Amino acid sequence: MKTLTNYIFIFLALACNAQESNDVTNELSLAEAIDSLNIDKSKISVLIDKSDFRLYVRAGELVLKDYPVVFGKNTIDEKLMQGDKCTPEGKFNMISKYPHKDWSKFIWINYPNEDSWKKHNVAKNEGRIPRDAKIGGEVGIHGVPKGLDFLIDTKYNWTLGCISLKNKDVDELYPFITKNTIIEIRK
Repeated sequence: MKTLTNYIFIFLALACNAQESNDVTNELSLAEAIDSLNIDKSKISVLIDKSDFRLYVRAGELVLKDYPVVFGKNTIDEKLMQGDKCTPEGKFNMISKYPHKDWSKFIWINYPNEDSWKKHNVAKNEGRIPRDAKIGGEVGIHGVPKGLDFLIDTKYNWTLGCISLKNKDVDELYPFITKNTIIEIRK
């Protein structure tokens, strides 16, 4: 009966264009949303929108679930060099993922990738960053130190360039991210 109720809820939400409000499946866990809609897990992608502080888990254009997130201290600019406290923009994949002693889980993305290097070198050539600037790395998606969920609730951008969400949210997301998952970060 619960599955039938979930199907009805999701159908009605979609029929009312609930995708725009992202309320389609936030009442369900991500696993329940994927299972109830019979989503092929290999079709899952992640969209991180810096302008609205949200991480969207999608299957095609359908938003399965969204989570509040925060970023590096500078949310306006794009990451061009190590130490700029910006979060990179572009399309990435996961390099690795592992439990983390300080913030629950860490999903390491492939920043810098080829596009990141192009942006970095253009910024150097245009004099927007120092000629000896390093590009940086070790950017990922992770939780918060234990007991500090308020950092997410208050949109306090505390990372050096990573994407941070509540520990319960990164724990829910973690099993569905693979090396083939497209992770897009945009303004």
